[in-house]
Amino acid sequence: MKSLAYYNGCFCELDEMYIPLNDRGFFFGDGVYEAAYCYNKNIFALDEHLMRFYESIRFLQINFDVSFGELKNLIQRMADKVDDDKLLVYWQATRGTAARSHSYDRSMKANLCITVRHGELRDMSHPIKVITAPDSRHGYCNVKTLNLLPNVMAFQKAEESGRQEVIFHIDGRVTECAHSNVSILRDGELITPPSDNRILAGIGRAHLIKICRELGVNVIQKEFFLSDLLSADEIILTAAGSLCISVGEIDGHKTGGKNERLLSKIRNALVKEFCEYCHCDPRDVYGV
Repeated sequence: MKSLAYYNGCFCELDEMYIPLNDRGFFFGDGVYEAAYCYNKNIFALDEHLMRFYESIRFLQINFDVSFGELKNLIQRMADKVDDDKLLVYWQATRGTAARSHSYDRSMKANLCITVRHGELRDMSHPIKVITAPDSRHGYCNVKTLNLLPNVMAFQKAEESGRQEVIFHIDGRVTECAHSNVSILRDGELITPPSDNRILAGIGRAHLIKICRELGVNVIQKEFFLSDLLSADEIILTAAGSLCISVGEIDGHKTGGKNERLLSKIRNALVKEFCEYCHCDPRDVYGV
């Protein structure tokens, strides 16, 4: 099969799956999610994604009774059944199913949805163009909730203007992107925002930090601003599907390109880590 979906014990092709209208995810975005990439049946950083998933569940007090091991095995079994060597694996838990009401019964049982379909890492071979936008999202950015409408609207604006991402800011303080974390290289150091409620602590960002430390690159977690982006040696975007993408233009102003040697060293190390885990050739990872 080319895709596979799961909902509360039911399996079928992705485009054949139906979900109850009273699922609270439909009415309120009342749930959390994760997404990971799978090459050659190896799901990269699956344990890390699952740990963040359960942290989000605990934060929102969702009554989810599937254990870590059970969920991990279920996701892997589904990936094994799809006839494709490059997959995007997505899973979410919503609070449950009930007639629409802002309040909810705390004993309500969560709904679990999983999808597996073709998916490839984003091209890393060329710097991308981005726009900036005020961060109008809620104060739970550290929780991977389903409430992504501000991200969707901002990203649509970027795409319609020929850009590939949005960098959010609060009064000039850089937070993150529509679906990436943003960090900068300056004077041979990696600077990345602090892990507070304004950003999601990305798995891709965690691996970027780890690789930089292994390479002897000093890592500093602190606030930085739009002016720092424009003067940075390099700007790096990271996500599950974006191991290390550089930014070459922000709001029409050229950026980066001042330390391509260090940028390439970091990117190559991240690709090497991914390929060793997923048993794939670097040529299978776009842009390498």
